[in-house]
This record gives sequence, structure tokens and C-alpha cells, in this order.
Amino acid sequence: MARTPDTMRLGAFLMATGHHVAAWRHPDAVADAGANLAHVTSIVRLAEAAKFDMVFVADSDGAWFGTDPQTVGRSHGNIGFEPLTLWSAMAAVTERIGFAATVSTAYNEPWHVARKFASLDLISGGRAAWNVVTSGNPNAAQNFGLDAAPDHAARYRRATEFLAVVLGLWNTWDDDAFLRDKESGRFFAPDKLHVLNHVGEFYRVRGPLTVPRSPQGHPVVVQAGSSEAGKELAARTAEVVFTAQLRLSDAQEFYRDVKGRMARYGRHPDTLKIMPGIFPVVGATQAEAEAKYQALQNLIHPAVGLAMLSGMAGGLDLSGFPLDGPVPQDVPVTEANKSRQRLLLDLAAREDLTIRQLYLRIAGARGHWTVVGTPTSIADEMEAWFRGGGADGFNVMPPVLPTGLEDFVNLVLPELRRRGLFRTEYEGRTLRENLGLPFPAKISVPEAQVA
Repeated sequence: MARTPDTMRLGAFLMATGHHVAAWRHPDAVADAGANLAHVTSIVRLAEAAKFDMVFVADSDGAWFGTDPQTVGRSHGNIGFEPLTLWSAMAAVTERIGFAATVSTAYNEPWHVARKFASLDLISGGRAAWNVVTSGNPNAAQNFGLDAAPDHAARYRRATEFLAVVLGLWNTWDDDAFLRDKESGRFFAPDKLHVLNHVGEFYRVRGPLTVPRSPQGHPVVVQAGSSEAGKELAARTAEVVFTAQLRLSDAQEFYRDVKGRMARYGRHPDTLKIMPGIFPVVGATQAEAEAKYQALQNLIHPAVGLAMLSGMAGGLDLSGFPLDGPVPQDVPVTEANKSRQRLLLDLAAREDLTIRQLYLRIAGARGHWTVVGTPTSIADEMEAWFRGGGADGFNVMPPVLPTGLEDFVNLVLPELRRRGLFRTEYEGRTLRENLGLPFPAKISVPEAQVA
């Protein structure tokens, strides 16, 4: 699949104190970052001044810090603001940068998600994006009366229908539906209202949605799953894919695979932007970058590292195995994070890693691509992935906030711009315009019956 000759897209993936599992302990970190609005505001404004396409926050409906006495209280988990509330506040103090947020299809209703994201999109002037996830976290399931998350296949069947309903609700109104004509007394044109009347396996939703369309039509649809079901859903409906890839060859295979599936859904490959995660540790010299990385690695408590690895591998219990022994390969296939479990097991087998070595490898990026180097060497790697058909851009994962993002903005971005690989100004006012995505076509739904 050939790369389109444009500049790369960049998201700033924000995780409270930073992405490294021990970031909150680092001297540069703002320890209460997850609940500090002034801190988030400064980070978002930094990303907008640097012309990032979007800022992104992941989210879960359950805590990630667990109950193990050895680890509880040692991790920041996902303690912090609810993302849609946070992004509504940030929309008021920014002008161009987009806002992507994770909301699960497992523990919400399509009507609520459609209404909340449509509201954020309208509030921000067309800068919202929904990261669609299916939630394999068992801690989330237990907050909704379940002992465990539904199995992987059922979650994706539900997600497929959920997304279809949300898209249908977002197409309730034509773009010119609202007349607001005081003279005639006509507030909207009845023939420009469309009621969904959806009846499916999981949902019955009549509509109509009570939020008008935004300047970008509707929020950008993002997806983060890399399993077979996830790739198929992405090919059908996603406009941006966040993915974890460790090698250029793997990224190229994923890129070809997902974009190659789009034709059967009548979609052009350029209408989907694939953005692997990158965890950049930047130094003026290679030695400085490696020292920065090692300083973070030294802050990892072994119990926290093991718990993180177990969680990322879909709840795999490694407590009975020696930390300095091999990573077991003959393990049950998870119903949670299938693609991430496979990625981690393959990495351990390929490089003959012990359990300790594996958790140290993923402590920063949790299975995403870690690059430790100078601005030039990091730009070289990013250019190779971008020009080599492995990525349309990247989701940048700062090791520590704010300094990790500052390093990338002040040191790596100038090098990317020197090579013509990243913008100097925004192309438009909406997220869709800046990502180079088309205005969404209307979905055909039954006409409303207006009395």
C-alpha cells in the first residue's frame, strides 16, 4: 500500500504524569497531574502551539491498580478527570487542536455516547474524536454488576452494532436543517430530520438525536484494537487507528492488512490514518538519552512491574514463576487484550527475555514502540516508518510530563520540519480538516414521521 505524499499526523497521548509506569516518582513529574486542571491546560496549550493534530486520553471504567498488597498504592492507575468533561473545559481555552477520548461500548448506551460526543464536537467547533474500545478490563466489569468482561467475540459484535447506532444518530440532522426563522415561525425543516428507528441484536434506538451537526459533520472515529476483529471493525468504520507495533516490518504488515480490507466496504485507504504509538526519550547525545531512560527504569518497583505485565497480558498470572526465568508461552489465550498479549509473548520468545526483562522493556510504552536517542536519530526512525508504509503519523507518548513532551516539541519537531515531514501551521479549523479526512457522507436512515 503506497504512502500518500503528505506530512505526518501527530497526536499527543497524555497520561497524567507520563507514560512510564514510574513517571509519577520522577523529579520532573507533577505528582497530582491527573487531577490538576492548570497542569492539563498548560500541556494542551503546548501541544496546540506545536501544531499537534490532537491530544488524546485513554480511559477505563475501572481502576487499574488492583488489590495486591504488594502493589496497591504504588501506582497512579487511571486516577483523574473523566475525559469528556476535561475536553469540554479544554475546548474553551484552545482554538485548533483536536480532542480524542476513549469511551467503551461495553458499559454505555449508544444514545448517551452519541449525545455527549456530539455536544463536545459542537462546543469545540468540530474538534472531537471518539476512541472506540470494547473494554476487557475485569475491574470495569465488576462496576456494572458482572464478574468478568464478556468474551472478545461478543464484545466486538456489540461494538459493531453500537457504532452503527451512534453513526446513525449523528446523522439525525442535515447540515442545513435548522432554519431558526422568526418570521415564519419555523425552527427547523422537517424534511431535513431523519429518525433512526434501529432494531438490532443488542439495541433498540428510535432517535432522533437532540444535538445539531458540528462544522466537521460528526466526531472523528478512532479505534485502538489490533486483533482480527479489531482490524475488521477499523476497516469498516474507523478514520484513525491507534496501534502498538514494535518493528517496522510489523507496522508495514499491519498497515497493508488494515488498509487492504477497506475496499470491500467501499472505502479509500486515504480515509483512514494509521498512527502507531511512539515512546520517545530524547537527549542531546545518545548517552544522555540512555541515562534519562535508565533513571526512569531505576524507579520501577519489581511488584509494580510484574503487575503491569500481568495486566497488559490480559490478566496472565505470572506470580508463580521466577522473575529471572523465561516468560511462559503455553498460557491460556486471554479474552481481554488479545493483540497485546500476543505481541508481548512474541517479543519475549523472539528476544529470549526473562519475566523481569520483559516488564522492564514495556514499563514505559506498555508494548508500544520505544525510541531512545537524539533528535536526529529519532527523526530518522520516524521518517523510515512514515515513508516506508508503516504509518501515516504517530501517537506520541511522553515518558514524563511535562518535560517529555517539551523535549519532543523543542528538539524533535524542528528536525521533522526541516525535512518537510510536519506542518508549521494548521491547515484548517476542524480536526477532520487538519487530519486530511473527508467531510462525512450522510448515512441513509428512514425519514422521520413529523406530525
